[in-house]
Amino acid sequence: MLNFVNDYSEGACPEVLRALVESNMEQLPGYGKDRYTRSAAERIARACGKPDAQVFFISGGTQTNQIVISTLLKQYQGVVAASTGHVNMHEAGAIEAVDHKVLTIPEVDGKLPAPALREFLETFWADANHEQMVFPGMVYISWPTEYGTLYSKAELTELHDICQQYEIPLYIDGARLGYGLVAPGTDVTLEDIANLADVFYIGGTKVGALCGEAVVFPKADAPEYFGTLIKRRGGLLAKGRLLGVQFDALFTDGLYTRISHQAIDTAEIIRKALREKDYEFFIDSPTNQTFVVIENSRMEVLRQQVNFDFWERKDADHTVIRFATSWATRTADAQALAELL
Repeated sequence: MLNFVNDYSEGACPEVLRALVESNMEQLPGYGKDRYTRSAAERIARACGKPDAQVFFISGGTQTNQIVISTLLKQYQGVVAASTGHVNMHEAGAIEAVDHKVLTIPEVDGKLPAPALREFLETFWADANHEQMVFPGMVYISWPTEYGTLYSKAELTELHDICQQYEIPLYIDGARLGYGLVAPGTDVTLEDIANLADVFYIGGTKVGALCGEAVVFPKADAPEYFGTLIKRRGGLLAKGRLLGVQFDALFTDGLYTRISHQAIDTAEIIRKALREKDYEFFIDSPTNQTFVVIENSRMEVLRQQVNFDFWERKDADHTVIRFATSWATRTADAQALAELL
């Protein structure tokens, strides 16, 4: 079977595993107080062009979103997101479970449109009864989005400016950040993300690590005792070294960026085959996720040899499916899928 169901099926890239093995027998302090975690935080801050940034390591993406959102919001506030945003669709109500509402705006190509955000905020504050409503206290976006699309630097800047005007933070979910940074045509760099977001995270789980995400407060304005709040919400590992060692390796000699290219290169092999064979794309994605509309009968035949992800029903006879590549996807497997198509 060929496997294109997601971008976290494999374990960790060899360099990360090697670093874990080589440090395995060292006796190190717990809870991220070890030298590898300090080094990883320093490397990430430098890569962001923010040497004073605060960097924290959390066990997984859902935990990260829940912790960041719940600690930055006041009790009466909710988080604004695109209707397709991960916190709204695929996190099992994790945000609502900590008593905050996800306030959704219709998406366009998987993105939260800045004009719609402005209108949403203007309408809220113009409503004389807004004190009886959930206050918009933060804006959440994913880069890349859940549909593999990318905000341009201009689009991010517009969202940033709106958030600044309304004095609410812009939070960027970077679960697949590496794949966005190396995607063809993007004009956004890691330094741009650090300049335009109030808080963001760098995904490790989907980009070469066994697990873990790195939360960055580029302005060094994390909530007081944020590390304590991470523990209180179940996101802190006693063996914090596990995350520190991995991110220290990923941000040594450009490894994080280098391994991300493989996902883009293999995704393009698949997209080229789809274009040549006149498949219908559901959305135009330049990153590692490819969404295609397929006849149900053809889908069942393909399912005998390929693992892929069901996305949604398009109509009675067609389904939208997703092929996801990763840092570990072999070129030969992408070519084999191209031939099967």
